[in-house]
Amino acid sequence: MARIDYSVNGDPEITSKAMGSELHISPKKSREICCKIKGMKAAEARSYLEDVIALKKAVPFKRHHEGTGHRKGPMAAGRYPVNASKEILKVLKNAESNAEYKGLEPANMYITHVAIQRGRVIHGFMPRARGRATPKDTETVNIEMILSEVR
Repeated sequence: MARIDYSVNGDPEITSKAMGSELHISPKKSREICCKIKGMKAAEARSYLEDVIALKKAVPFKRHHEGTGHRKGPMAAGRYPVNASKEILKVLKNAESNAEYKGLEPANMYITHVAIQRGRVIHGFMPRARGRATPKDTETVNIEMILSEVR
């Protein structure tokens, strides 16, 4: 695995970073979640992701929404991507912990940068009848998150 660096650099005195590498979640669902939480305060994003996991709030799907049904709230199409939300919540908690370690106040932090990149594809196959096989690949995602303190 190659070392992945952050695509954006912030001021190290007021920012904290966290990264999740090769997470076994969908890149399309991850993209939609990251678009929604970018710019939120850290506590607000945490409660939003917990509500998505509990199926109380939906994530609006703007790009990958063909066949997706309408949901309550200010959105046309939405879903409840639970697995992706759990992994992104772990990265957010890690970024908040890094902020505490640096002496910053997590209550004043907001998400300035969150991005996903497709990771490597783990190839697999599913045996079928008569000696055949069907590919069963696992997509992975790299997530980077940067929190900044409001001053």
